[in-house]
Amino acid sequence: MRLTGERTLPDVPAENYWYRRHLVAYEWIARRVGSRRVLDMACGEGYGAAVLAGRAREVVAVEPNSEAFDHARLRYRRPNLTFERGIVEVFGEPGTYDAVVFLQTIEHVQDPPAVLARLGGLLTPGGTVYVSTPNAVRMAPPGASRSANPWHVREYRAAEFQRLCAAAFPSVEVLGVFHARRLRAHELALAFGWERVHRSLGITEPVYDRLIPMISTSDFALRHERLGRALDFLAICRDA
Repeated sequence: MRLTGERTLPDVPAENYWYRRHLVAYEWIARRVGSRRVLDMACGEGYGAAVLAGRAREVVAVEPNSEAFDHARLRYRRPNLTFERGIVEVFGEPGTYDAVVFLQTIEHVQDPPAVLARLGGLLTPGGTVYVSTPNAVRMAPPGASRSANPWHVREYRAAEFQRLCAAAFPSVEVLGVFHARRLRAHELALAFGWERVHRSLGITEPVYDRLIPMISTSDFALRHERLGRALDFLAICRDA
């Protein structure tokens, strides 16, 4: 697949940071959907649906983009994983899925409340919708209200995202994705001036050429506190 910036891809060394940052949410959800029928809406390249299928009873993964859909269905093959081409506004029958996963996509849609209502309608009683989105505070350049990502219709701060989800579901819990381990160490090093040092020494490119491919999902952590500083938000939305 072509790397356009609309979605992240595995197996691209320079993209590994973003891939692992998105993958950690899929892994966290996968540990909670065992024996359930799961819908992965807007599945992109398909890596997340494959992770979910490693734990879930059945996964249906839906993707509107023809290139991504063809790639995913050919690359990821499991007996409990099916790929379908469709869009969120019309796909699926009400009351069909125990869990719906909608990651890093709500910022791309024109009518987020309608989309969340649609996803909630696909749940079986007691089901859960998982929604993630980047934190606008961490995406935007200093002084800007949002990033320059051309694929994003709207980006959210913590309170805005909480309100959006709470308007659609009676029970909402929001976690943040944060740097951990080596990425947290790197973050602290930057706070103490490491960026000036590696630039002055002319070693920026070699340092990051080495660091980025080493990043794993264990270099990220999900937690509740200080959501305003999170990289991404993950909302766990329940219908009761």
